[in-house]
Amino acid sequence: MRISQLFKMLAVAMALAMPLAVAMSAADARPGGGSSFGSRGSRTFAPPPATKTAPGTTQSMQRTQTQPGVNAPAAAPAGGGFFNRPGMGMLGGLAAGFLGAGLLGALFGGGLFSGLGSMSSIFGLIIQLVLVFFIARFAINWWRRRNAGNNTAYASGPSNFEAQQQPQQQTGSPYSAPLGGGAGGGGGFGFNRPVPLQIKPDDYDAFERLLGDVQSAWSNEDIAKLNELATPEMASYFREDLAANTSRGVVNKVSDVKLLQGDLAEAWSEGPTDYATLAMRFGLTDKTIDRASGRVVDGSDTPVEVTEVWTFARRQNGPWELSAIQQTS
Repeated sequence: MRISQLFKMLAVAMALAMPLAVAMSAADARPGGGSSFGSRGSRTFAPPPATKTAPGTTQSMQRTQTQPGVNAPAAAPAGGGFFNRPGMGMLGGLAAGFLGAGLLGALFGGGLFSGLGSMSSIFGLIIQLVLVFFIARFAINWWRRRNAGNNTAYASGPSNFEAQQQPQQQTGSPYSAPLGGGAGGGGGFGFNRPVPLQIKPDDYDAFERLLGDVQSAWSNEDIAKLNELATPEMASYFREDLAANTSRGVVNKVSDVKLLQGDLAEAWSEGPTDYATLAMRFGLTDKTIDRASGRVVDGSDTPVEVTEVWTFARRQNGPWELSAIQQTS
């Protein structure tokens, strides 16, 4: 009886979830389907800084060809406890050894620190406690100083980039100066270490053109044009999504794209490749049409507003290409 009731509850939950799924697909039929995908170099798995246009969080990549840990900042190993943190080295192991010996001694009935040998007197116990305290304190302070030095290595990036970029903002442009983003942070190794990149007014014009051109090429299902406007990775995702629309017998039409507001989150170079991540709020008309009858099955002719974070890339001073799209919340 309980099993049958459970199945009934699941059926009701699925019935209630179906309209929500349909509504979400209707609202997210534009290029990318409302998902986050693409690559941002070594910062692919790092969230872009918040901006005035997108002050909230940004979704992580759901589709990407970038492998975690490749040309990216080294991540701290999971677990392991305090004394296994990066940089603790021999000091951490020594302190852990003292503590481990004491705990083992207590567990096996020999008294605290009996595992260390013959120092079983009160005086020996005090000496061991003091020794462990100073060793642990020295190791902790040394580890903190080491990390503080690594963090300050990139501290000048955001402020310098913002100071260089802000005077070039033009009156009347939908873009504004960075909000705490700049081009600092991140990692990388060798010649691919990210360095600040200066974005010029001509670059902003290119970003705005790409916003409209990509939407137009998507709406026209112009795969050749998408190959020109986007990186090979992004173009492959567009081809997959267009093929899925074809199999469903529908076509997504996007029109009246207009940039309403945008600002720079961060811009940097990695070797021969430049990256620029921008938050953009734009208006558009988004509807999906049945190929056979021309009937609107999703969306409408009513304009809507969308806020997304787009990353553009160019190689060796070539043209900018769309490299990633991320959703905001």
